[in-house]
Amino acid sequence: MIDSHCHLDHSPLYEKLNEVINRAQLVGVKFFLTISTSLKSFETVKIIISKHENIYGTLGIHPHETKDHVDVDKKKLLELKGRSNKIIGIGETGLDYYYQNSDKLIQKKKFIEHIEAAIDLDLPIIVHSRDAEIDTFNILKDFSSKKPKILMHCFTGSSNFSKKLLDLGAYISLSGIITFKKSIKLQETASSIPIDRLLIETDSPFLAPEPKRGSTNEPSFIKYTAQKLAEIKNISYDDLIDYTSNNFIKLFSINL
Repeated sequence: MIDSHCHLDHSPLYEKLNEVINRAQLVGVKFFLTISTSLKSFETVKIIISKHENIYGTLGIHPHETKDHVDVDKKKLLELKGRSNKIIGIGETGLDYYYQNSDKLIQKKKFIEHIEAAIDLDLPIIVHSRDAEIDTFNILKDFSSKKPKILMHCFTGSSNFSKKLLDLGAYISLSGIITFKKSIKLQETASSIPIDRLLIETDSPFLAPEPKRGSTNEPSFIKYTAQKLAEIKNISYDDLIDYTSNNFIKLFSINL
C-alpha cells in the first residue's frame, strides 16, 4: 500500500515520525510520498527522504503560499530539484479560490510555472484545486499537447470535472473524504472513475477518515480509505491495493 500524498513535515507527525511510520507499516503501508508546500517545507522534506529509504518527496509551493514565494519561478524550481532521484513530483501546486490566501493571478502564474517545470523534468504535477474547476482545467488543457503527467490530489470535484481530467490523461487520488457520511456525490463519482486511474492518499495530518474523523490524520489511517474505495468499486481490498499501488508506480515511473 502507498500513501500517495501526506505531509510528514507537519506537526505533530514530524516530531513522532518513527512512530507514525511504524504504525503505517503495521497496516501494510510500504511507501510514502511526502509533499512540499513551501521552501521551508521542502528543506524538511529533503531531510526526511534522506533518512528513510521508503519515503519519497516532491518540490512545490501550495497555492496558499504563493504570495510569499513570488520569486520561485520555473528556473528556481529546476535549480532546487537538482539531481535528487527521490524528488519524484512537482507540487503541491494549483488553485484554491475557497480561502484565497493568495491572489488569484499569483496562484495562476505559479501554477503555470510549476507545470512547465514538471514537463521539463518529465515528472508528475501534483494538483490542488478547490472552488477552481474551470480555471484549473483550462490551464491544464493549455498544456495538453505536451502531455504533462497529472495527479489530481484529494479529489472532491464534480463528475464532469473528473471526466474532463481523465480526458487529459490525469490520475485521480482519493482521500478519507470518501468515507464521510455526507460524501454521497463524491462516492458516486469515484464509482465511475476507471480503477486504472485511481490512487489513494491520507493528506495527513489533515482530513482523518471515518471512524477517526476529528483526530490527527496519519498514514496508517489510509486503510479506511482503501476499505471504502474497495466497497465503492465492488472489488476486494487486496485488489484495490494492487491497482492503486501499480498506478502509483506507473505514474511516477519508479521501481519500488
